[in-house]
Amino acid sequence: MTALTFNLNPGRLTALGRSELTLLVRNRAALSVALLMPVLMVFVLRSTLGGSQGAAAVGEATLTGGIGMVLLLVVYMNLVSAFVARREELVLKRLRTGEATDLEILAGTALPSAVLAVGQITVLAVAGAAALHVRMPQSPLLLVAAVLAGIVLLAGMSALTSAVTRTVESAGVTTLPLFLLTALGSGLVVPLDRMPGLAASVCELLPLSGVMTLVRAGWSGGAGASGLLGAALTTLAWVVITVFAVQKWFRWEPRR
Repeated sequence: MTALTFNLNPGRLTALGRSELTLLVRNRAALSVALLMPVLMVFVLRSTLGGSQGAAAVGEATLTGGIGMVLLLVVYMNLVSAFVARREELVLKRLRTGEATDLEILAGTALPSAVLAVGQITVLAVAGAAALHVRMPQSPLLLVAAVLAGIVLLAGMSALTSAVTRTVESAGVTTLPLFLLTALGSGLVVPLDRMPGLAASVCELLPLSGVMTLVRAGWSGGAGASGLLGAALTTLAWVVITVFAVQKWFRWEPRR
């Protein structure tokens, strides 16, 4: 694959995103998973965390964990299936013969999932905080930045995972390792500060751990500057690694 160029044409990007949105709406199964599964996982998180902390702490942990689940399910898992489907249908190959750059094609494919994730996280933050009687985010700008960083990172991860995914049906298998690692090791279910020292140190280096640290800091506040800097650098490092890997291994055509 040739190196990605980082210029984006808003008109082409919007057109590609609109086309991808149409395909997503027509795929009732994918749309249902994207809309309903995060809600279900929030209830699972609530039942898992209930009783382990005070009511306010459980509410905040549920909402921040729910944000992570939305990112994983709506952006990562949904996009792996989308990239594989467009590749196998030769859509990606045809798009590359036109004016759109590689980055525009990838970003246009990811755009509907990204917008859907932002919408769900907004509803979760407002309605969830009211329903669980939890205070609103203490640093909303930091929370927004963390969510956007998570979307960029997981969109790249989904493009990379699609390279080893032969069919849409097998996407459920190839996305499972990152889903489980993130759910169990990045603080969505078990807070990192409750893990043994060595395990916590290792888990801090997982792809979404930095994002989740920033999400929790954006919601709860009170995080130290060194902790935020470390989380930001970890996230940036994974974004750089992912971009390099996508340039090297992303597949634009079906396997023959």
